[in-house]
Amino acid sequence: MSDTESNPPRPTGGTTEPAASGASAAPARPAAEAAPRPKIGDSRPAPPVPAGDSGAGGPSPSGGSSGGSSGGQPGTGQSRSSRRRRRRRGGGGGGGGQSGQSGQSGQSGQNTSGPQDQSGSGKSGQGKGSQGKGGQGKGGQNRSKGGQGKSGQGKGGERRSAPTPVEAVLSDDTPVELDDETLERRRGRQRKGRAIGRYQMNVHVGPEATHIAILEGRSLVEHFVSRPSDDVSQIHGNIYVGRVENVLPGMEAAFIDIATPKNAVLYRSDVQYDPDDIESKGGDQPRIEDVLKARQLIVCQVTKNPIAHKGARLTQEVSLPGRFVVLVPNSRTFGISKRLPDNERKRLRQILDKVKPERHGLIVRTAAENITADEIERDVARLARQWEQIEALAAEQQRPGLIYREPEMAVRIIREEFNSEYRSVLIDDRALFDDMHDYVAAVAPALVDRVQFFDPGTESLPMFERFHVTEQLVKALDRKVWLPSGGSLIIEHTEALTVIDVNTGRNVGSSSLEETVFRNNLEAAEEIARQLRLRDIGGIIVIDFVDMEVKENRDKVVKAFRDALSRDKTRTQVFNISELGLVEMTRKRIGEGLLESVADRCDHCDGRGLLLPDELVG
Repeated sequence: MSDTESNPPRPTGGTTEPAASGASAAPARPAAEAAPRPKIGDSRPAPPVPAGDSGAGGPSPSGGSSGGSSGGQPGTGQSRSSRRRRRRRGGGGGGGGQSGQSGQSGQSGQNTSGPQDQSGSGKSGQGKGSQGKGGQGKGGQNRSKGGQGKSGQGKGGERRSAPTPVEAVLSDDTPVELDDETLERRRGRQRKGRAIGRYQMNVHVGPEATHIAILEGRSLVEHFVSRPSDDVSQIHGNIYVGRVENVLPGMEAAFIDIATPKNAVLYRSDVQYDPDDIESKGGDQPRIEDVLKARQLIVCQVTKNPIAHKGARLTQEVSLPGRFVVLVPNSRTFGISKRLPDNERKRLRQILDKVKPERHGLIVRTAAENITADEIERDVARLARQWEQIEALAAEQQRPGLIYREPEMAVRIIREEFNSEYRSVLIDDRALFDDMHDYVAAVAPALVDRVQFFDPGTESLPMFERFHVTEQLVKALDRKVWLPSGGSLIIEHTEALTVIDVNTGRNVGSSSLEETVFRNNLEAAEEIARQLRLRDIGGIIVIDFVDMEVKENRDKVVKAFRDALSRDKTRTQVFNISELGLVEMTRKRIGEGLLESVADRCDHCDGRGLLLPDELVG
């Protein structure tokens, strides 16, 4: 029962008791003019009360505690007995009373994570601020509903602003100086004064997204869509301070709050720990519940963007990518790209022995081929300084938050992909072109002339139309792909896997059925490898090649398929043709896929492609 019901207001003509010491008595007012107090549980805010009305809990002129008069003012609905009942129940309200045991205001707790409770029930102000220790309340340490920690650490319940994350430093202030002989050797192949190469990168900056197309010859082999960084969906490579929300021993995983709408997941295989700090219950490897505890703060990095209803995937083995090396802090990792020749790997190992930091590991990238020791040393020093900033910011963090942000996708792709195999990088945005030109001039001055500006104002056609990117992109979004000889591929996506069906179609051959099917499957193997890269298809993939009777032909098709996939930098695993004539494979899923990045789900059929008529289903 509310206090209003248990203590009805007295008549206007009734006598009132004197006000508490240090507070002036408020004049009586008619009951008809008194605003009704809301009941407990009422979602409406309390009606405004005129200033100076001590019965409404306002501060008295003398500065003392004024939660109402001692005997209860007419129309306030609060008597001495009701206040005693409030104190016994531990309530902090009483008309929003600003209690303070030393006569100060106490700054009673305002919950900054939601609307303030003004009903007098004290539900939003039952933090330590309403207790008013020594008159200096702690400003309402109520926890927000989403578990974001203490929402009002400062005085008066003010929320602390999030710290500014560390931004990736791409190059040094002073570019590296190379002699003419080294520059000439790194310029790459040229013909009649023009650079030649296997690949070309086209970067189109639109009002809502940036499209990056990579051409091999004239064929589109990769396409990326980058939207402005929102720290929610495009967070791959970012580093966070996360808080363990709950640990699931049965799944060998933990859900981590990283201040994004969806909690991220950290699997047991991605957990890093010091063996001296862990007391395992049994066995050599400790279980995840022995390493992680609820409410524990950890430093983690995103290895996979959130996709659909799944949250991001995390790892505690943080890495900072540079142009030539990857720094792995607090690790003994030491490696060199296997794509480099043996003599180059030997030279780079000698350089790493001199420049490797004591507490950190290093991985040398393919771009480090023929790079001098000075350039590698500068790259390592820059990444080490960057990690020191991240480590210092993480030590100050007391709640989940972003502490390091990776650059936008266009910058990352140029940093990780661009080399002498690219004949050109065309950019149709002046601001992005200037940034990339300065970056390449600092880290790869021999290739800076291959970064070119495509001026849409002077060109007759848009860049994607001139290089036939739009036409190939539209075909890449279709479920049916035609092969050169007349065969076709049908690509279907399901919840669990992707299915690719190979058909002979209009390919009738000339010699025999086995030869026709074999040639058709060879074409399909090459095209499937290209489509997987272009559409960025990941997960489990099942391919139904046309049945072949000769085992030698089946082995040749699988070998051709693996050779075609070797140009794909994303990790793949291919199994032999099964007894049913199916090839099962997996491809690491990194993004959401090309189709999902440029298309929206249909509101009418929810992506099924079917509409059920009302007259049939009632």
